[in-house]
Amino acid sequence: MQMNSSNKAVFLDRDGVINDLVSNTEEGIIDSPSSLKQFKLINGVGEALKQLKEMRFLLILISNQPGVAKGKYNLDEFDKIRQKLEKSLKQFGIILDGQYYCLHHPNATKLKYKKKCKCRKPQNKMILDATKDYDIDLTKSFLIGDGLVDMQLAQNSKCRGIFIGNINSATNKLFLEKKVEPHYIAHDLLEAANYIKDSEHSNL
Repeated sequence: MQMNSSNKAVFLDRDGVINDLVSNTEEGIIDSPSSLKQFKLINGVGEALKQLKEMRFLLILISNQPGVAKGKYNLDEFDKIRQKLEKSLKQFGIILDGQYYCLHHPNATKLKYKKKCKCRKPQNKMILDATKDYDIDLTKSFLIGDGLVDMQLAQNSKCRGIFIGNINSATNKLFLEKKVEPHYIAHDLLEAANYIKDSEHSNL
């Protein structure tokens, strides 16, 4: 595939941005899907990604996925979830340009994945790899995520961070403590895509 010099991209977190998070009643937490059955696209995601494609953004998934490392599911199940993601998006005519996953965790139960790596967000190896692989200009790009680490990564990488979610007092305090300031706060991916569309038009 022939690339123009200095492409622009939207880097996407996966869980909570593209697909629903799930309630883990045993641990009392909201978590990533750990089985094929739990994976479900969030409403409006297909339309949002189509808008971004029409604006000629590359769509790059950048995701921490420590479930295998923590023994919550195996690599085969991880691959099945990834394939379901691809199949679900293809129904909207969307193919992700790139997918980058960090499977490591410092407290992993599986020794193979137990390490302090350079790819686990907010470390920036995944985004640097994508930038090199696709000749991306980070100053023209956005990173959309629902976590503090996503916004830290955006800030570290000099691209514009869009936070998906509601900023409450606890979140605001955390952002202030970590000196993180999202470029924009959106309710969901579709609102984020609409904001990017407005931003692109205002720059014309």
